[in-house]
Amino acid sequence: MIRFGPSGIPLSCKGRTLKDGIEDVHGLGLTAMEVQLVRVNLGERYAMEDEVGLSPREIEGAIIVEINRREGKKEKAITDLDSKIEKGDILYILSSGLAKDYAELSRLGELAKELDIELSLHTPYYMDLAGGGNLTVRSMDSLKWGGLMAQQMGAEVVVTHAGLYGELTPRQTMNRVIKNLTELRNWYRKMKIKVKIGAETSGRQEVFGSFKEIITLCEKVKGIVPVLNFSHIHSRENGSLRKKEDFQKILDDAKPYTKKHYHAHFSGVEHEGGNELRYTPIKRGDLRFEPMAEAILDTNLDITIISSSPLLEHDAMYMKVILERVLSRKLGKTLKKNGGAKK
Repeated sequence: MIRFGPSGIPLSCKGRTLKDGIEDVHGLGLTAMEVQLVRVNLGERYAMEDEVGLSPREIEGAIIVEINRREGKKEKAITDLDSKIEKGDILYILSSGLAKDYAELSRLGELAKELDIELSLHTPYYMDLAGGGNLTVRSMDSLKWGGLMAQQMGAEVVVTHAGLYGELTPRQTMNRVIKNLTELRNWYRKMKIKVKIGAETSGRQEVFGSFKEIITLCEKVKGIVPVLNFSHIHSRENGSLRKKEDFQKILDDAKPYTKKHYHAHFSGVEHEGGNELRYTPIKRGDLRFEPMAEAILDTNLDITIISSSPLLEHDAMYMKVILERVLSRKLGKTLKKNGGAKK
Protein backbone atom coordinates (compact mmCIF):
# COMPACT_ATOMS: atom_id res chain seq x y z
CA MET A 1 0.00 0.00 0.00
CA ILE A 2 1.13 3.56 -0.72
CA ARG A 3 0.31 6.14 1.95
CA PHE A 4 0.78 9.91 2.04
CA GLY A 5 0.53 12.29 4.98
CA PRO A 6 1.97 15.39 6.67
CA SER A 7 4.75 15.78 9.19
CA GLY A 8 2.63 17.11 12.04
CA ILE A 9 -0.86 18.56 12.31
CA PRO A 10 -2.06 19.94 8.94
CA LEU A 11 -1.66 23.67 8.47
CA SER A 12 -5.31 23.94 7.45
CA CYS A 13 -6.53 22.22 10.63
CA LYS A 14 -8.59 24.64 12.75
CA GLY A 15 -7.91 22.75 15.96
CA ARG A 16 -4.34 22.13 17.12
CA THR A 17 -4.78 18.92 19.10
CA LEU A 18 -3.56 15.55 17.88
CA LYS A 19 -7.17 14.37 17.64
CA ASP A 20 -8.02 17.35 15.42
CA GLY A 21 -5.00 16.56 13.25
CA ILE A 22 -5.90 12.89 12.76
CA GLU A 23 -9.48 13.76 11.82
CA ASP A 24 -8.31 16.49 9.45
CA VAL A 25 -5.81 14.17 7.71
CA HIS A 26 -8.67 11.74 7.08
CA GLY A 27 -10.89 14.53 5.80
CA LEU A 28 -8.20 15.51 3.29
CA GLY A 29 -8.11 11.99 1.88
CA LEU A 30 -4.64 11.24 3.28
CA THR A 31 -3.72 8.05 5.14
CA ALA A 32 -0.63 8.82 7.25
CA MET A 33 0.56 11.33 9.83
CA GLU A 34 3.86 11.76 11.62
CA VAL A 35 3.40 12.93 15.21
CA GLN A 36 5.98 15.52 16.32
CA LEU A 37 7.51 14.99 19.75
CA VAL A 38 9.06 18.44 19.84
CA ARG A 39 8.48 19.45 23.46
CA VAL A 40 9.56 16.92 26.07
CA ASN A 41 9.70 17.82 29.76
CA LEU A 42 10.05 15.48 32.72
CA GLY A 43 8.74 16.23 36.18
CA GLU A 44 8.69 14.21 39.38
CA ARG A 45 6.49 13.92 42.44
CA TYR A 46 5.57 11.43 45.15
CA ALA A 47 2.74 9.02 44.43
CA MET A 48 -0.59 10.18 45.83
CA GLU A 49 -2.61 7.98 48.14
CA ASP A 50 -5.30 7.20 45.55
CA GLU A 51 -2.62 6.11 43.04
CA VAL A 52 -1.19 3.36 45.24
CA GLY A 53 -2.09 -0.07 43.83
CA LEU A 54 -2.60 1.23 40.30
CA SER A 55 -0.22 0.85 37.38
CA PRO A 56 1.17 3.88 35.47
CA ARG A 57 -1.13 3.08 32.54
CA GLU A 58 -4.15 3.41 34.84
CA ILE A 59 -3.32 6.86 36.22
CA GLU A 60 -5.52 9.62 34.86
CA GLY A 61 -4.01 12.94 33.84
CA ALA A 62 -0.36 11.80 33.82
CA ILE A 63 2.02 9.93 31.51
CA ILE A 64 4.29 8.17 33.98
CA VAL A 65 7.45 6.81 32.36
CA GLU A 66 9.32 5.59 35.44
CA ILE A 67 8.81 4.72 39.09
CA ASN A 68 11.64 5.32 41.53
CA ARG A 69 11.42 3.13 44.61
CA ARG A 70 13.68 3.02 47.66
CA GLU A 71 14.45 -0.48 48.90
CA GLY A 72 16.54 -0.20 52.05
CA LYS A 73 19.46 2.06 51.21
CA LYS A 74 19.16 1.45 47.48
CA GLU A 75 16.98 3.12 44.87
CA LYS A 76 15.36 1.08 42.14
CA ALA A 77 14.17 2.43 38.79
CA ILE A 78 11.05 0.63 37.52
CA THR A 79 10.08 1.10 33.88
CA ASP A 80 7.49 -1.67 33.59
CA LEU A 81 4.26 0.29 33.07
CA ASP A 82 2.18 -2.60 34.42
CA SER A 83 3.94 -2.53 37.82
CA LYS A 84 1.79 -1.46 40.75
CA ILE A 85 2.62 1.84 42.42
CA GLU A 86 3.52 1.63 46.12
CA LYS A 87 3.40 4.18 48.91
CA GLY A 88 6.53 6.36 48.93
CA ASP A 89 7.27 5.85 45.24
CA ILE A 90 8.53 8.80 43.22
CA LEU A 91 6.80 9.08 39.84
CA TYR A 92 8.53 10.55 36.79
CA ILE A 93 5.91 12.21 34.61
CA LEU A 94 6.30 13.18 30.97
CA SER A 95 4.83 16.38 29.59
CA SER A 96 4.78 16.38 25.79
CA GLY A 97 1.65 18.22 24.72
CA LEU A 98 0.45 15.18 22.76
CA ALA A 99 -1.91 13.67 25.34
CA LYS A 100 -2.68 13.91 29.05
CA ASP A 101 -2.40 10.18 29.85
CA TYR A 102 -2.03 6.69 28.41
CA ALA A 103 -5.79 6.27 28.06
CA GLU A 104 -5.91 9.29 25.74
CA LEU A 105 -2.99 7.95 23.71
CA SER A 106 -4.89 4.68 23.29
CA ARG A 107 -8.01 6.53 22.16
CA LEU A 108 -5.97 8.48 19.62
CA GLY A 109 -4.52 5.22 18.29
CA GLU A 110 -7.97 3.69 18.04
CA LEU A 111 -9.26 6.75 16.17
CA ALA A 112 -6.35 6.60 13.73
CA LYS A 113 -6.96 2.89 13.13
CA GLU A 114 -10.68 3.47 12.61
CA LEU A 115 -9.94 6.20 10.03
CA ASP A 116 -7.13 4.13 8.42
CA ILE A 117 -4.42 6.64 9.34
CA GLU A 118 -0.96 5.16 9.85
CA LEU A 119 0.83 6.96 12.67
CA SER A 120 4.55 7.41 13.16
CA LEU A 121 6.40 9.55 15.70
CA HIS A 122 9.41 11.83 15.24
CA THR A 123 11.70 12.57 18.19
CA PRO A 124 12.98 16.13 18.81
CA TYR A 125 15.05 17.30 15.85
CA TYR A 126 18.15 18.17 17.87
CA MET A 127 19.38 14.75 18.97
CA ASP A 128 22.84 13.47 19.90
CA LEU A 129 23.43 9.73 19.99
CA ALA A 130 27.21 10.04 19.74
CA GLY A 131 28.52 12.78 22.04
CA GLY A 132 28.32 10.93 25.36
CA GLY A 133 27.29 13.97 27.41
CA ASN A 134 24.06 15.17 28.97
CA LEU A 135 22.44 15.76 25.57
CA THR A 136 23.06 12.12 24.66
CA VAL A 137 21.37 11.01 27.90
CA ARG A 138 18.38 13.23 27.11
CA SER A 139 18.30 11.94 23.52
CA MET A 140 18.27 8.34 24.71
CA ASP A 141 15.46 9.20 27.10
CA SER A 142 13.48 10.89 24.32
CA LEU A 143 13.71 7.71 22.25
CA LYS A 144 12.58 5.61 25.20
CA TRP A 145 9.66 7.90 26.01
CA GLY A 146 8.80 8.17 22.33
CA GLY A 147 8.73 4.39 22.12
CA LEU A 148 6.34 4.12 25.08
CA MET A 149 3.97 6.70 23.58
CA ALA A 150 4.20 5.29 20.06
CA GLN A 151 3.42 1.79 21.35
CA GLN A 152 0.34 3.09 23.15
CA MET A 153 -0.86 4.81 19.96
CA GLY A 154 -0.15 1.83 17.75
CA ALA A 155 2.39 3.78 15.68
CA GLU A 156 4.62 1.98 13.21
CA VAL A 157 8.00 3.65 13.75
CA VAL A 158 9.84 6.15 15.96
CA VAL A 159 12.01 8.30 13.70
CA THR A 160 15.25 9.90 14.89
CA HIS A 161 18.38 11.69 13.78
CA ALA A 162 21.71 10.74 15.33
CA GLY A 163 23.37 14.16 15.65
CA LEU A 164 26.59 15.93 14.68
CA TYR A 165 30.02 14.35 14.26
CA GLY A 166 31.47 17.16 16.39
CA GLU A 167 35.09 16.41 17.22
CA LEU A 168 34.70 12.71 16.46
CA THR A 169 35.70 11.03 13.23
CA PRO A 170 32.93 9.44 11.15
CA ARG A 171 34.12 6.00 12.32
CA GLN A 172 34.08 7.01 15.99
CA THR A 173 30.64 8.52 15.55
CA MET A 174 29.38 5.35 13.89
CA ASN A 175 30.69 3.18 16.72
CA ARG A 176 29.01 5.32 19.39
CA VAL A 177 25.71 5.48 17.52
CA ILE A 178 25.80 1.69 17.05
CA LYS A 179 26.43 1.22 20.79
CA ASN A 180 23.60 3.52 21.86
CA LEU A 181 21.06 2.26 19.33
CA THR A 182 21.88 -1.33 20.31
CA GLU A 183 21.15 -0.40 23.93
CA LEU A 184 17.89 1.26 22.89
CA ARG A 185 16.84 -1.67 20.73
CA ASN A 186 17.46 -4.05 23.62
CA TRP A 187 15.45 -1.77 25.93
CA TYR A 188 12.55 -1.78 23.45
CA ARG A 189 12.65 -5.58 23.41
CA LYS A 190 12.77 -5.76 27.21
CA MET A 191 9.78 -3.43 27.41
CA LYS A 192 7.99 -5.43 24.69
CA ILE A 193 7.75 -2.34 22.51
CA LYS A 194 7.03 -3.55 18.99
CA VAL A 195 7.43 -0.14 17.37
CA LYS A 196 10.54 0.05 15.16
CA ILE A 197 13.31 2.59 15.64
CA GLY A 198 13.92 4.42 12.35
CA ALA A 199 17.25 6.10 11.61
CA GLU A 200 16.72 9.04 9.27
CA THR A 201 19.19 10.17 6.62
CA SER A 202 20.61 13.67 7.11
CA GLY A 203 21.08 16.49 4.62
CA ARG A 204 24.28 18.15 5.82
CA GLN A 205 27.91 17.06 5.74
CA GLU A 206 28.55 17.78 9.43
CA VAL A 207 25.65 15.60 10.57
CA PHE A 208 25.86 11.82 10.87
CA GLY A 209 23.48 10.10 8.49
CA SER A 210 24.61 9.79 4.89
CA PHE A 211 22.63 7.14 3.05
CA LYS A 212 25.60 4.75 3.26
CA GLU A 213 25.98 5.38 7.01
CA ILE A 214 22.31 4.70 7.66
CA ILE A 215 22.46 1.45 5.68
CA THR A 216 25.61 0.40 7.60
CA LEU A 217 23.87 1.27 10.87
CA CYS A 218 20.86 -0.87 9.98
CA GLU A 219 23.18 -3.70 9.02
CA LYS A 220 25.06 -3.55 12.33
CA VAL A 221 22.03 -3.08 14.60
CA LYS A 222 19.40 -5.65 13.71
CA GLY A 223 15.90 -4.26 14.04
CA ILE A 224 16.76 -0.64 13.20
CA VAL A 225 15.11 0.45 9.94
CA PRO A 226 16.18 3.17 7.48
CA VAL A 227 14.04 6.28 7.12
CA LEU A 228 14.67 7.60 3.63
CA ASN A 229 14.48 11.38 3.58
CA PHE A 230 14.90 11.90 -0.16
CA SER A 231 15.38 15.67 0.22
CA HIS A 232 18.32 14.99 2.52
CA ILE A 233 19.84 12.34 0.27
CA HIS A 234 19.44 14.60 -2.78
CA SER A 235 21.11 17.53 -0.99
CA ARG A 236 23.98 15.60 0.58
CA GLU A 237 24.82 13.98 -2.76
CA ASN A 238 24.76 17.27 -4.69
CA GLY A 239 21.42 16.83 -6.42
CA SER A 240 21.89 13.15 -7.28
CA LEU A 241 18.23 12.13 -7.57
CA ARG A 242 17.13 13.01 -11.09
CA LYS A 243 15.90 9.90 -12.88
CA LYS A 244 13.73 6.95 -11.95
CA GLU A 245 16.86 4.78 -11.80
CA ASP A 246 18.42 7.08 -9.17
CA PHE A 247 15.45 6.56 -6.84
CA GLN A 248 15.30 2.88 -7.69
CA LYS A 249 18.88 2.32 -6.56
CA ILE A 250 18.19 3.93 -3.17
CA LEU A 251 15.04 1.83 -2.73
CA ASP A 252 16.82 -1.37 -3.78
CA ASP A 253 19.79 -0.80 -1.44
CA ALA A 254 17.46 -0.10 1.49
CA LYS A 255 15.14 -3.03 0.83
CA PRO A 256 16.93 -5.67 2.98
CA TYR A 257 16.52 -3.49 6.07
CA THR A 258 12.97 -2.12 5.64
CA LYS A 259 11.01 -5.03 7.15
CA LYS A 260 9.00 -5.03 3.87
CA HIS A 261 7.67 -1.53 4.55
CA TYR A 262 9.43 1.69 3.57
CA HIS A 263 9.11 4.86 5.61
CA ALA A 264 10.15 7.97 3.70
CA HIS A 265 10.11 11.77 3.78
CA PHE A 266 9.83 14.00 0.71
CA SER A 267 9.91 17.73 0.07
CA GLY A 268 11.28 20.27 -2.32
CA VAL A 269 14.72 21.45 -1.21
CA GLU A 270 17.36 24.09 -1.83
CA HIS A 271 20.93 22.84 -1.48
CA GLU A 272 24.50 23.91 -2.10
CA GLY A 273 27.87 22.17 -1.86
CA GLY A 274 26.43 18.91 -0.54
CA ASN A 275 24.38 20.64 2.14
CA GLU A 276 20.67 21.22 2.50
CA LEU A 277 19.84 24.90 2.91
CA ARG A 278 16.08 24.70 3.45
CA TYR A 279 12.94 22.78 2.55
CA THR A 280 10.79 24.30 -0.19
CA PRO A 281 7.44 23.43 -1.75
CA ILE A 282 7.93 20.54 -4.18
CA LYS A 283 7.15 22.72 -7.22
CA ARG A 284 10.01 25.09 -6.34
CA GLY A 285 12.86 22.65 -5.76
CA ASP A 286 14.93 20.67 -8.25
CA LEU A 287 13.88 17.38 -6.62
CA ARG A 288 10.94 16.09 -8.63
CA PHE A 289 8.45 13.50 -7.38
CA GLU A 290 7.47 12.04 -10.78
CA PRO A 291 10.57 9.80 -11.16
CA MET A 292 10.13 8.53 -7.62
CA ALA A 293 6.47 7.76 -8.34
CA GLU A 294 7.59 5.76 -11.38
CA ALA A 295 10.07 3.78 -9.27
CA ILE A 296 7.43 3.08 -6.61
CA LEU A 297 4.87 1.85 -9.12
CA ASP A 298 7.37 -0.21 -11.11
CA THR A 299 8.38 -2.04 -7.92
CA ASN A 300 4.88 -2.19 -6.37
CA LEU A 301 6.20 -0.93 -3.02
CA ASP A 302 4.55 -0.86 0.38
CA ILE A 303 5.59 2.66 1.39
CA THR A 304 4.56 5.58 3.56
CA ILE A 305 5.65 9.01 2.31
CA ILE A 306 5.59 11.88 4.78
CA SER A 307 5.54 15.42 3.44
CA SER A 308 8.04 17.62 5.28
CA SER A 309 7.45 20.47 2.82
CA PRO A 310 6.54 23.93 4.19
CA LEU A 311 3.16 23.23 2.56
CA LEU A 312 2.75 20.01 4.58
CA GLU A 313 -0.63 18.49 3.66
CA HIS A 314 -0.87 20.42 0.38
CA ASP A 315 2.28 18.75 -0.93
CA ALA A 316 1.20 15.40 0.50
CA MET A 317 -1.94 15.69 -1.65
CA TYR A 318 0.14 16.95 -4.58
CA MET A 319 2.34 13.84 -4.42
CA LYS A 320 -0.77 11.67 -4.32
CA VAL A 321 -2.09 13.40 -7.45
CA ILE A 322 1.25 12.94 -9.23
CA LEU A 323 1.30 9.24 -8.34
CA GLU A 324 -2.23 8.83 -9.71
CA ARG A 325 -1.22 10.60 -12.94
CA VAL A 326 1.82 8.37 -13.39
CA LEU A 327 -0.32 5.29 -12.69
CA SER A 328 -2.93 6.47 -15.21
CA ARG A 329 -0.25 6.89 -17.89
CA LYS A 330 1.15 3.45 -17.17
CA LEU A 331 -2.29 1.85 -17.40
CA GLY A 332 -3.00 3.75 -20.60
CA LYS A 333 0.19 2.47 -22.20
CA THR A 334 -0.61 -1.10 -21.09
CA LEU A 335 -4.13 -0.92 -22.51
CA LYS A 336 -2.84 0.57 -25.75
CA LYS A 337 -0.21 -2.15 -26.02
CA ASN A 338 -2.71 -4.92 -25.35
CA GLY A 339 -5.22 -3.42 -27.77
CA GLY A 340 -2.58 -3.16 -30.44
CA ALA A 341 -1.58 -6.77 -29.89
CA LYS A 342 -5.19 -7.93 -30.42
CA LYS A 343 -5.37 -6.08 -33.70
